[in-house]
Formats: sequence, structure tokens, C-alpha cells
Amino acid sequence: MHLLNQIIKRAQSNPQRIVLPESTEIRTLKAADIVLKDKIAKIILIGDRQEILSLAEKENLNHVAHASFINPETDDIQKYVQLLYDLRKSKGMTMEEAEKLAKDPLYLACLMIKQGDADGELAGAQNTTGNVLRPAFQIIRTKPGISIVSGAFLMFTPTPQYGEEGLFVFADCAVNPNPSASELAEIALSSAETAQALAGVQPKVAMLSFSTKGSASHELVDKVTEAVKCAQKANPDLLVDGELQADAAIVPSVGKSKAPGSNIAGQANVLVFPDLQSGNIAYKLVERISGTLAIGPILQGMAAPVNDLSRGCSVEDIVNMIAITANQAMK
Repeated sequence: MHLLNQIIKRAQSNPQRIVLPESTEIRTLKAADIVLKDKIAKIILIGDRQEILSLAEKENLNHVAHASFINPETDDIQKYVQLLYDLRKSKGMTMEEAEKLAKDPLYLACLMIKQGDADGELAGAQNTTGNVLRPAFQIIRTKPGISIVSGAFLMFTPTPQYGEEGLFVFADCAVNPNPSASELAEIALSSAETAQALAGVQPKVAMLSFSTKGSASHELVDKVTEAVKCAQKANPDLLVDGELQADAAIVPSVGKSKAPGSNIAGQANVLVFPDLQSGNIAYKLVERISGTLAIGPILQGMAAPVNDLSRGCSVEDIVNMIAITANQAMK
């Protein structure tokens, strides 16, 4: 995977401070050891240093000791408590609640990023997406002009005749069950940015539907066509088109037949799905049936990089996502 190697080398060229809240989760610890060994990022582990190092010793992980450690139970975290209180007091949070929440590793990780003591976070090997995202929404929040966070996957397919030599960005496959037209437009903008920032490709965005250019009439189709208009208005330079069926989006001959004159049909490398059901089903099917490598979800739209893992992730998945998180932090 040439692109993955590029992403890792880019991370090695300017190591970022990535905080891992799930420091006693064995896959996470093994990944941290590899990342520290290969100097992909600087790792911050939240938890008891001796407990973490004892686990590392049992697993013969010799590089974990080079991480930075913060223990919310024994270290002075008052500046993070104060920060959380200041951010949330208008929502009714008390200082006592802030003191309790700041000790939660998922909250503390986001507070460290907000304070400028870390550059990005990766979690989710133990925690649900909801638990990972909740403190991120409350503390880090979204980028200016973006109201919605979405989840993209880098899809390394074995079909170089499609996409960008087989590479696609799929979104949203992780977060929003039923985005509105304006939210779909924001997902398209964020996904284009992901394609450009991480893959270094010119994004060609297809807004997918069960219809191509009016071949079917339905309110679900109307939502996608409205989303295209919103995206074009927000960024007139963005190469985006729809509504397009999946084959019209990626197969040149089908795109030419179904959507003549489109500058995207048959050439798309970024696929924006109309809802979470279709996006999640599509990426899992493509991954399992075709032997595609799916890396993600890469959370888009956050003011600073916070990424979520599948609880079924491998050590390799975590290493790759640390490298991607570092790349996002560099941007």
C-alpha cells in the first residue's frame, strides 16, 4: 500500500503528540510500542504508569517506556478541571462535576488537546463511538463553518481501473443516521478535504442515490440533488456531481451513458452516501467481499483530530490510525 507508506513517512517526518486514553487495552499498547519504535508519533498514555509498564513487560513491549504518562488519579490536573468547567458552566456544569469528568480518560484526552498539550486522540478499541465522540463534541467541537462530524473510510480496493488507482474515500459510514441535504453537503466538503489532505488526490465527489440524473423521482432523490447544489454553492471550485448511481459514479462507460456531460460520472474517487445505512453496509460489503483494505473511520469536521476505532480492530489498524491522526494534526 504505497499511500499508507507515504502517510507513515509523513508522520515520521514531524512526529505529533497523540494521546491514547485506553492505555491498558492490549492491542492499543502493542500499537503504541510499534509507533514508538518506528518514531511515527509521540505517544501519551493516560493511566497508572506502573500498571501500564507491567502490562507492557508481560507482552515484551520494550518501547512503551518511552511514552509520556499522565495519571488523572494522582497527577495535578487542576488546569484541565478548570478548562472543562469554563467550557461547560453555561450548560449547567458544576465544578464538582468537572472534577469528576476530567478524570475520565476520554474527557481528559480532549482537554489535553484543547489545552494544547496534545495534538490528536485515538480511542474506541474499548469504548463505543458515542462515548468517544461525546467529550469531543463538548470540548473540541467542530471546525468553523462545519456543523456536522462524519466518518470516512479510505478504501484500498483491488480494482485499479476505478477511483484513484483503486483508492476511494467513502462517507459517511459511521456517524449520522439520516443527514439533511445541507448536512450531506458538509459531509461532501469534509470528505473532499480528507481525500486531498491524506491521499494527496484531487477529489472528485459523487453524491450517490438509487437514481441518476432524474431516472427516478422520490423525496430521497430530491435530498441528494439539493445537497449537490449546497455543496457547489459552498465551494464552487469543488468537483462534485449527483445524483448518481454507484455504477454511474465509478464506471466510465456507465457514467458516459447515464450522465453524459458530467465531469464526475465514471471518474469519482470520493463517494458520499445518502444515509448511514447505505454507507455502513456498502463499506462492510466491499471490504469483506472484494478483499478491500478499509481504514477508518476517520472523523471529519472536528476542530482537532479525534478518531474512533472499531472495537474489532487489529493492532495494525491502530498503528495506521495513529499515523492518520498524526497527519491530520499536521494539517
